Amino acid sequence: MSKKNKIKKTLVEKILDKAKVDYKQFVFETHMKGDVAQMDVQHGDVDEHKVYKTLVLSGKATGPVVGVVPIDKHLDEKELARVSGNKKVNMVPLKELEKTTGYEHGANTPIGIWEKFQYPIYIDTSAQKQGNILVSSGKIGRSVEVNAEDLKQLVHAEFADIATDN
Repeated sequence: MSKKNKIKKTLVEKILDKAKVDYKQFVFETHMKGDVAQMDVQHGDVDEHKVYKTLVLSGKATGPVVGVVPIDKHLDEKELARVSGNKKVNMVPLKELEKTTGYEHGANTPIGIWEKFQYPIYIDTSAQKQGNILVSSGKIGRSVEVNAEDLKQLVHAEFADIATDN
């Protein structure tokens, strides 16, 4: 790849390099939804079920807690609360998200959040079954494909049934 076409590495990709975790870079188109930039869900040659979103919630027992679920599923907040030792968890308000995680909405990544804050992280068990999954690499429209077990080890996560269809 020529220097001109080379994709500049994100901090997350540099963290993966340092940890010697194999990954593949992906760049997706983005669009504005209201005042928030979002990655386009039409991923072309990427199986949408392999793309995971990183959601940040807060509970009284843990403070911030991170759930990583497939982009086409919803987070089961009751189950995340249970597995994290909280009675209840609530989404971190959008206006507090960047202060809480260091990332803007749409760029949250379990890798960067763990590196900076060591919040508890839970990854849906579907990732374990799939093997390789895509998570944000810390910039809107940028993702990395990593092995779910490698990700779990790197961010000290737990696999849990935290995704639901509704």
